Amino acid sequence: MSKRILVTGGAGFLGSHLCERLLAAGNDVLCVDNYFTGTKQNITACLENPRFELMRHDVTFPLYVEVDEIYNLACPASPIHYQHDPVQTTKTSVHGAINMLGLAKRTRAKIFQASTSEVYGDPTVHPQVESYRGNVNPLGPRACYDEGKRCAETLFFDYWRQHKLRIKVARIFNTYGPRMHPNDGRVVSNFIVQALKGEDITIYGDGMQTRAFCYVDDLIDGWLRLMDHTPDDFTGPVNLGNPVEMPIRQLAETVIKLVGGKSKLVEARPLPVDDPLQRCPDITLARDKLKWEPKVPLEQGLKKTIEHFDGLLRSNREISRVGR
Repeated sequence: MSKRILVTGGAGFLGSHLCERLLAAGNDVLCVDNYFTGTKQNITACLENPRFELMRHDVTFPLYVEVDEIYNLACPASPIHYQHDPVQTTKTSVHGAINMLGLAKRTRAKIFQASTSEVYGDPTVHPQVESYRGNVNPLGPRACYDEGKRCAETLFFDYWRQHKLRIKVARIFNTYGPRMHPNDGRVVSNFIVQALKGEDITIYGDGMQTRAFCYVDDLIDGWLRLMDHTPDDFTGPVNLGNPVEMPIRQLAETVIKLVGGKSKLVEARPLPVDDPLQRCPDITLARDKLKWEPKVPLEQGLKKTIEHFDGLLRSNREISRVGR
């Protein structure tokens, strides 16, 4: 049966992929975005669908619509973007959660929270399990995002206990794929853009800090399984990510191999403050409750992502040439 579904942050990297999947399933989708990091280009294909509606709106202000489900994704997620205006970042997580939970309470909608592995901070437990309470610096430059997301989780579970809302909370680990923002400062987009431009690859620290990379299609599949195929008493939080970790240096070497350029690795910069030294999910709960695990191999996903960025850079060069 068709549902009316609100997606906040729907014009962003992850939101645009989610909107496409929801439309393909025959749902009516209301995409809400303030375009701080999202773009209309991300949802061009959706605009042709009569079941798709687009609204420019900031979730720090209340929204009054009638919906059956809410996916609350809105919040800048890369350090470059969330540290641009840290107060607004915290407001987006906290006020945004309050406003969307209030909407869910009024409409009795089921609501999904896109939480993050950053709630674990720089973890002392590895791999990270959902019961781990984290190691977050509440005073550092990353706290506007990390603590904002932690507070949002608190609000979701308080609304669940106090108002019996149907909630689903997913903790998202490093995700990559087409439509990543080319200037978001994350390692996948950084390495690919630098390699395609023939520039040397910039490594922070010695490059031995680890991450685990999940392709966007796999992640969205996990979200839909959580929302559509679990009982109301399963709230999460549940880790969604790739359980196979790798050093950042190895990722850079893989990108160089796939791009085929002459880029070299350069250890040019120290690690950012509070940057986690290791990050990898334990997905036992997701395997058990969602019957989910990532399927797309890293090199296959990277090839698709490289194709996207190559097209984007070629388009930008063409625009620059015409504009001269």
